[in-house]
Amino acid sequence: MGKTIAQKIIEEHLLSGEMVKGSEIGLRIDQTLTQDATGTMAYIEFEAMGVPRVKTEKSVAYIDHNTLQSGFMNADDHRYIQSVAAKHGIFYSRPGNGICHQLHYERFGIPGKTLIGSDSHTPTGGGLGMLAIGAGGMDVAVAMGGGAYYIPMPGMIRVNLTGQLQGGASAKDVILEVLRQLTVKGGVGYIVEYAGEGVKTLTVPERCTITNMGAELGATTSIFPSDEITKAFFKAQDREGDWKELSSDADATYDKEISVDLSALKPLAACPHSPDNVKPVAELGDIKVDQVCIGSCTNSSLTDMLKVAAMLKGKTIDDSVSLSISPGSRQVFSMLSECGALTDLIDAGARVLECACGPCIGMGFSPNSAGVSLRTFNRNFLGRSGTKDGQVYLVSPETAAASALTGYITAGEGADISVYDVPEKFRINDSGFIAPLDEEAAKTAEVLKGPNIKPFPETRPLGDTLEAELILKTGDNITTDHIMPAGSKILPYRSNIPHLTQYCFEVVDPEFPARAQAAGSGIIVGGQNYGQGSSREHAALVPLALGIRAVIAKSFARIHAANLVNAGIVPLIFENEADYDKLNQGDKLTLSNVHEGLKAGRLILKVNGDAEIPLTMELADRQKEILLAGGLLDYTASK
Repeated sequence: MGKTIAQKIIEEHLLSGEMVKGSEIGLRIDQTLTQDATGTMAYIEFEAMGVPRVKTEKSVAYIDHNTLQSGFMNADDHRYIQSVAAKHGIFYSRPGNGICHQLHYERFGIPGKTLIGSDSHTPTGGGLGMLAIGAGGMDVAVAMGGGAYYIPMPGMIRVNLTGQLQGGASAKDVILEVLRQLTVKGGVGYIVEYAGEGVKTLTVPERCTITNMGAELGATTSIFPSDEITKAFFKAQDREGDWKELSSDADATYDKEISVDLSALKPLAACPHSPDNVKPVAELGDIKVDQVCIGSCTNSSLTDMLKVAAMLKGKTIDDSVSLSISPGSRQVFSMLSECGALTDLIDAGARVLECACGPCIGMGFSPNSAGVSLRTFNRNFLGRSGTKDGQVYLVSPETAAASALTGYITAGEGADISVYDVPEKFRINDSGFIAPLDEEAAKTAEVLKGPNIKPFPETRPLGDTLEAELILKTGDNITTDHIMPAGSKILPYRSNIPHLTQYCFEVVDPEFPARAQAAGSGIIVGGQNYGQGSSREHAALVPLALGIRAVIAKSFARIHAANLVNAGIVPLIFENEADYDKLNQGDKLTLSNVHEGLKAGRLILKVNGDAEIPLTMELADRQKEILLAGGLLDYTASK
């Protein structure tokens, strides 16, 4: 039987387990990446393991999230990450150098290699033909130390692309159409592989836009073939030696298959407040626009920016619109400057922001109260923009530029970037990267920690009986933004778990932190797809610090479930979904014979000492051992 691209890479990197769908496999990891919002904690965890030097082929620490420095916190974290990177063999990307995913596929990604990153949009690298997976910081720390990365063996979804994009349709509309068909939970447990004649019509940046937003499907990752289009990109980046061809076998089999006719696609928009709430732009009517944001790791390539500049050239944005432009990397920024496109953007009325994540994570440029904000980003969760009632639409750069000009949501009709002198080769300047010290110099190098860096939360082995109050009951599709918000107020404290406790579930229930602290020990109940979104392990570590011992849900997002286990919190699933309705906030819950229940994969929950509810778990034997030890750090230390 033939193999898919992903199966070939998995087979080549398999350290343990069998390639049987749903069974746990351990993978050798070639590359890792971190960003500063999750990286500080990941490096604290790496240091706790006592490994003197990373054992991966390439590990890179990017600074792209916490670039607003209104106090000492972000600057201290950056100094810590730079010093720990220098000492332990990790490349360091300076603040302002660019967004991790854009930079990584430009300068470090290699087809056929495995990459995990402490950011959920790490699958961007799949546009190159990498097996690139988002993970919790603790899993990244283990991989840097030479340990395997464990996941359930994914199933395979084939997305068959036919035709060629026309008019104002773009790669963003491709992934929005896939989200419309599959929804935000349709990719859970699968790798999405793009195939068909339409693939040959898409450039690497366009492919990376599609794989980037594959994270919103809940998929393990997404991947494209590595072909002549990929080779041309590597040649333009002066990295042709890193290229290799990768394709699936003609007789490869898939669990599911969907099709997208590129020729028939029209401009789409993900409406508030979910990436799968997708509608044609033409059907939205006259919606007034207050703000437009162009950039993020999804749509900040040179081509994206040139399209926008071509559409704005010689024009002025509408009086009612505030427009931001965030180039994805210094390479993109400098090339916009060289060809004159940057001047056209500025003259049109755009505010040019730093090469960083910025507005995507609520780090500045929030919309006005109840304001309509069109963004070329990947998520539009309620409150993520930094404005609680902000109305965020996800659109393509073409639609964003057209709307900035009219003041209303307007479908873009495409752009002719030939008005600029677009070079065949990218401008190469790696001065934004700092190489680590050699091993001898690293022995005496100091790691610099500021006062905002606090220890890892206290852990304890899992007891055989768990008695706790139901502290919070939530609905479906609770995101990690709901659990542990981002934004300029909170992100600077990502290395300070005690401080973060006061913001946990702030969007859902502002009283949750005080209630959890008063109870001392608690259980959370959730609905479908609990923990979707960002890979931030803080959404597990902060509840751990608040005494949460278990989360019971109808289903979990993959990364968050793994992060809960790593933190020593038990993720449990209703055997009968209807039992969700039997539980209420304030109930007294008891789990007995936990150790035996873990082995059997089934526990009985007693409610108020009376009603019994059966619970199951989707855990590998290794994860059960991690829970018994009190979390991954304790488990690793015991080994």
